[in-house]
Amino acid sequence: MPVNRSRSAALGTSTAALTLSISALIFTAPNAAAEPVDFGKGGATEEKGGGDKTGIFAAARIQYSGSVTKNGSTGNVTSTDVNWTPPPCWYAPYLGAKDFKKKMSEDIERKKNTPGMGGTAGAAIGEMQRHYEDEYGWTDTPGYKDYNVENDGKGMFWAGVENPNEPDPLKRSSCTELPFWVENGDGPPPQYEEAIKPEILAALAYQHMELPDTKVTLAPEATTKVNLPTWAWLDKAVFDEVQATAALNVPGFNIQATTTAKPVSLKLEPGTEDAETYPASGECTINADDSIGEPYAKGKADQDPPCGVKYLRSSGDGTYKLRATITWDIDWTGTGGAGGDLPNGTFGNDQTVTVQEIQAVNR
Repeated sequence: MPVNRSRSAALGTSTAALTLSISALIFTAPNAAAEPVDFGKGGATEEKGGGDKTGIFAAARIQYSGSVTKNGSTGNVTSTDVNWTPPPCWYAPYLGAKDFKKKMSEDIERKKNTPGMGGTAGAAIGEMQRHYEDEYGWTDTPGYKDYNVENDGKGMFWAGVENPNEPDPLKRSSCTELPFWVENGDGPPPQYEEAIKPEILAALAYQHMELPDTKVTLAPEATTKVNLPTWAWLDKAVFDEVQATAALNVPGFNIQATTTAKPVSLKLEPGTEDAETYPASGECTINADDSIGEPYAKGKADQDPPCGVKYLRSSGDGTYKLRATITWDIDWTGTGGAGGDLPNGTFGNDQTVTVQEIQAVNR
């Protein structure tokens, strides 16, 4: 069906009106958990899906596994690239044609009957209704006839999904394109750059990844002396790679991505300027056996540690906070052989250190 440009032009529909209409009608996947729901096709269920028992929102839910947060919150990884952020929203499978018709028609009628819903916003809602009922196009987007119910079971409507972990509400609600149809087994049209894909799932797995605590072994432990080198190390057994997976599995569309974080270095920050680090940069690199630093052993008291710290002043009645931060090299692999690099991530912990003066006896 040719795009009905004159109808949209005559209405003078603005971007603001379009955003208002979509935000009023398209409900993105909520954070709250719900009872098991039916996708509407194929009998698949998602026990962590949001919405209700008719399948609303269920298809848009992403499943996380591996070393990830258990409550859906942002993980503990800090990106070393300050300009990199996870996606604030994306487009994902939403509903089959019959379910979509039921949901949309009910919401359209409710909004049309809302007091004060007139003018440009009311016209936009009417135009949206024609887009799905009469096959008239919305601006440059071809429309559908009777919500495409003749193809029910052969595909799904995709819609915008907000990232609940995005703090900026404007970014979170920026996926405002009208829901569009995608046949089972096909990918979304290329103009939808934010459509869910392995790269987006990899970024989301990164966002939810939980790295292990970074508690280094110290010698002397907890309490040391002024000008006495403190050795620091991490054994291979507690310093291993971490994986997190994000997956979207619905009838006709199954993708996933796994991020792998590998430790590459340890940075020591003594917690005071009155200290020296070994090496001078404070960056302890990984050894050939995947450990960091070297355990202290008897007879090494006169040696400088390959990884450690020397305090030059007593902590008095208090303590210093020694911060140990691991840098992780992170990459990903996904469906179809996709893969690549993600920004390095860091995570650190503070350890309290008491530094005492060495007492000398005058004879």
